[in-house]
Amino acid sequence: MRVAFIGLGVMGLPMARNLLRAGHTVIGFNRSREKIESLKSSGGLGAGSIREAVDGAEVVVTMLPDTPDVLAVHADDHGVLQSAAPKTLVIDMSTIRPDVTVDLHARATSAGLAFLDAPVSGGEQGAIDGSLSIMCGGSQEAFDAALPILEKVGTTIVRVGGPGSGQTVKAANQLLVAGTIQLVAEAMVFLDAHEVDLAPALAVLNGGLAGNAILTRKAKSMMDAEFSPGFRVDLHHKDLGIYREAARDQGVFSPLGAAVTELMAALRRTGGGSLDHSALLRQVDALSGRSRWSGR
Repeated sequence: MRVAFIGLGVMGLPMARNLLRAGHTVIGFNRSREKIESLKSSGGLGAGSIREAVDGAEVVVTMLPDTPDVLAVHADDHGVLQSAAPKTLVIDMSTIRPDVTVDLHARATSAGLAFLDAPVSGGEQGAIDGSLSIMCGGSQEAFDAALPILEKVGTTIVRVGGPGSGQTVKAANQLLVAGTIQLVAEAMVFLDAHEVDLAPALAVLNGGLAGNAILTRKAKSMMDAEFSPGFRVDLHHKDLGIYREAARDQGVFSPLGAAVTELMAALRRTGGGSLDHSALLRQVDALSGRSRWSGR
């Protein structure tokens, strides 16, 4: 298929490349021209505007940083909703507010377009490997139409409900990931304080009921104090804000969600915004008066 891909960042560019490898024609648009050139060097096409990117596209995929970016790309003059031909399938794979997504579904329907919210989990490596987990909200028809695209960038692809449901599940995902990282960080500092050999200790913990994906994927880099971003604190801070707002809207009691949101915000305020979210370990270490990971 002919696919317009808007948003060629850390996640978007490798996803677009996977679509190219699968044989699709991909026309990329991004605010920074260098990312478009990177896609072209991989065999893709480049566009100078949103309108140019979506012209003739059967599918439009957007992968953007935040809610205002998605609104600008989709709803502004010459945006996707005005520029795409009727019956075009629009897949927004960004992580944004569920209420805004519901509104975009309605606008797309009024414009004669099919729309699917399909945020992802798996980080940069998942985008590179094509192994993302994709949570989809929208009609069954839109989901079925999107599968040939989604199957080239992810391995766990589930329709979780109607419009906005994908974004709601993604918000819950971000709560669980942040909370798990924080608990793993606290456990690591606790073990280190008692002079336990960390590698075998974490291995045996991961083999039991305490096992989790954070221990599987991030334990080694955390032990090595390697916090180069796979998923930046800045973005996780944004996502937890989405979760907290959506929880408040429904009157959901979430004391641990509030706590981990504040912990992520504190890490960001103290200069950790560009680090990987596993840098919560560094903060726990520093607040415990220790220096193995925080460099105090």
